[in-house]
This record gives sequence, C-alpha cells and structure tokens, in this order.
Amino acid sequence: MANTTPGLARADAAAPAAGPADQPPARAEDGLLTASLRRVRSLWSRLARSVDEIGHPAAGGMTRRSLDRVRETLNECAIERGGEASARTRAAQIGDAYLRLDEASRLDVLRLLSTEFGADPARVTAAVAEWQRSIGGNAQPLAEVELREAVRTRRNGILRQFNALPAGTKFLVDLRADVLRHLPREPALAALDRDLELLLQSWFDVGFLSLDRITWDSPASLLEKLIAYEAVHEIRSWSDLRNRLDSDRRCYAFFHPRMPLEPLIFVEVALTRGLADNVQVLLDETRREFDPREADTAMFYSISNTQVGLRGVSFGNFLIKRVVSALQRDLPQLRQFSTLSPIPAFRSWLKKADDTVVTSGVRERELKMFDATFHEPLGAAALTRAIDFVARANDPSLSDLLKPFVLRTVAHYLTEAKAGDRPHCPVARFHQSNRARLERLNWLADTAPKGIAQSAGVMVNYLYRLSHIDDNHERFAREGQVVASSEVRKLL
Repeated sequence: MANTTPGLARADAAAPAAGPADQPPARAEDGLLTASLRRVRSLWSRLARSVDEIGHPAAGGMTRRSLDRVRETLNECAIERGGEASARTRAAQIGDAYLRLDEASRLDVLRLLSTEFGADPARVTAAVAEWQRSIGGNAQPLAEVELREAVRTRRNGILRQFNALPAGTKFLVDLRADVLRHLPREPALAALDRDLELLLQSWFDVGFLSLDRITWDSPASLLEKLIAYEAVHEIRSWSDLRNRLDSDRRCYAFFHPRMPLEPLIFVEVALTRGLADNVQVLLDETRREFDPREADTAMFYSISNTQVGLRGVSFGNFLIKRVVSALQRDLPQLRQFSTLSPIPAFRSWLKKADDTVVTSGVRERELKMFDATFHEPLGAAALTRAIDFVARANDPSLSDLLKPFVLRTVAHYLTEAKAGDRPHCPVARFHQSNRARLERLNWLADTAPKGIAQSAGVMVNYLYRLSHIDDNHERFAREGQVVASSEVRKLL
C-alpha cells in the first residue's frame, strides 16, 4: 500500500484543523451538527434583526414574554405581512434566535410550531362543503385543488420560507433531527415531524441528487465528514481513510445542490476477485494493492446514512443501482456485485429468542457435545454466553465447534424472524427490498468488538445478480419471501 502521512498534503483552503491524524474523529451528531449550526448562524446573522427583539430566554425554557414574541413573529411569517421578502427576513430572525437557544427553549419553539400553526378550520370547512357540492360536476377538479390548499398547515408555509435562506435547507434537516430526538417523549411534535418529513421528501427526491465519487483528492472538509459519518466500520485515522480511497477502492455519495459538501448517504466499495468473506482483510492497511483491472467483483462493505433529519427519505435503493451503473461503465469486466454486510440486531434478538429456535433440528450428538464443552444445555442464553466465551478464548478448536450452532441460528434469523411481515434484520430488509439474494454466511468475518457484540462475528454476502433482480424483488414485495441460496437453505 502507498505510504501515508498524518494529515493531507493538498492546497485546499479547508485543510483539516484537527491535531494529529490519529486523533479519534468527532461524532457526526456532535461536532458536525454544532459546526453546521454555527455556519448557519453566521450566514443568517447578516439577514436577521437583533435577537434581542425576541428576548433572552433563561436556561431551562423560554420566558412568557419571549414565547409571545416568537408566536407573534411566526404569525407574521405565516401571513407574509409586508410581502415575501419581509416574511423570509422574519424566518431568518426566528432561525437565528433558535440557534442561540438552550435545549429546553428550543423544545418550547418546536411545541409552538407543532400545536398552534395548523390549518385554518374555517377555510377547511368551507373547502370541504364546496368540494361535496361539486362532486360529479365540472367544478370538482378545481374544488379538489382548493381543498388541498385549505388543509395545508400554516407551519408548512413557515417552513418553506426557511428553504430560501442561506443554508436554510441544512437548517431544516437539523431541525427535524431535533424533533425526532424529542418525539418519543413529546407526542405533540408528531404534526411538525410529519410536515417536515413530507417537505424533505419532495425536496430530496432522487431526481434532484447527484451521485459523485469521493477520492483522496476531494476537499479535506468532505473527507473529515466521511470519518465522522462512517456508521458501520469506524475510520480510525487518515491512513485508514486513504486505504479506503485507494485505486482498488471506490466511494460514492449522493449530494443535494443546496448541501454541496454534505453527503446524504455514501457507500464504500472494494474491488476483488471473488466474494470477500472477512472485513478485517478488506480493511487491512498493509495489504498489497490490487490492480482494479483484474477485479471481477465489486464488494459493497459499508453503507452509511448521514443525516438523521432525513429519516424516512429513501436513498439506498437508488444508490445501489446508480453505483452499479457507474462501476459497469468504468470497469466493464466486473461480473459480480455483492455486499459484505453486518447483522446488527442479531445478538439483541437472540437475547429474547425462545430456546427452540436454537435447538430445533440439532442432533442429539451435537447437543451432548455443546453441553460437555460449555457446561450447560444448549439454549438461547447458553449460546449467547458461548459466543462471548469463544471470542475471549481465541481458540480455533472452540470456534470450529461453535460455528454450526451459530450459523444455523443466524440462517433462521435472516430467513424466518420477522418484524411485521418483513425480515427482522434491518440490513436484510434493505438488501432484500433492493432485489438482492442472501448468498452466504461468513463465520468470524468481523472479529472487532462491535462485530462480536452485534453480529456474533458473522457477516453476510448479499448478491446482486442483475439477471435475477426483477424476479427476486417481485417475490419479496408480493410475498415477503427471503430469496436465499441453496448453501444458506442447507443450514436450516
């Protein structure tokens, strides 16, 4: 592998300001969110009137006077008093003030938006009556348009004004992240959350997004975000990142034109010969660089959503298709497209599983062998303890003994365990809905602490066979059927 140095030797104005390259990266939801809010505040402060007009809320919540001023300003935004430009200036004022508030005061503003700025009941009543009178007549289409306009909430109009401001789109994405964080304990925020979700779904339609490749020569500020946003396999250093962006690697991300240096979702790809079965090997910085012209397989080994506020806005299915097209264009010799995926909810599911799930179909000889080795009968709790014991012992013979018990249980989990009528495993749901086949289970494919704690060290190859994609998708969409290889079926 090419030698790397701490930091980036490039002429970007936005070079990393952090200390040594091997410092642990900031968490995305902490450092990046704070930095984003500061940038928004800086941009809006030139537009907004002094926040003193809203008042200085005390820590722990807004004063009644401050809340009344916010309510008054929001009402002025809703009716666009003074014209559209004035309404947006008021929106900037609210946004600038919001960024200065403590957590409790922000929650006061969110409650206000959610509970007091709905649709006008009188207008809705009149529009419903007019629509009912028009049914079957020539006026019905126009009455339906008026009804749609009448039920649009006043908060929807206020939120739309933010989008026209500098960094306003990012502000609304972060605002929804705030709403989602409070929502489990604040059901009154559900209306605001739904309005935000619908707005963001329309603004972040995949037709507005660009798919771009991220390389070692990309802006340093963007590379910092990759380090912070990586959600599957932690990027430990700049050297680790460079390894993931080498010539036999690819990284692609979706971007929105209003958030040009904020990846919305990104995928990391390794170019290999055959299916990879171990993530530590893929991420080994000392490995020999592989000539991408010799690759016949593209391995998707990490997919990370980056914006909490875009929950419910689907990018993943389009991302896979677009990346496959880009890879086929640049490397036409590629024949296989597969993942090396974790099973992040397996261990938590196993803790609650019935013992029969683990013991069903196991031969008497195997049950005795497990009991003799781990000094307790096989069951869900016993298998959990055995996994942790073997991980600590690092004994190949114990690993070989435990392997069939774990793989059999994982196969059951991925093919039979359900959340509603879909697979319990969120990664399985994603790839199955994207028309992939459950191809192979890989024992001890991720022996990092996180891999053991979540997936018992097992990783999965989901195979995207282009000729079978439509049939696989139809079976999953119509019947909820998990499409699995004969190798996986044999484990059952």
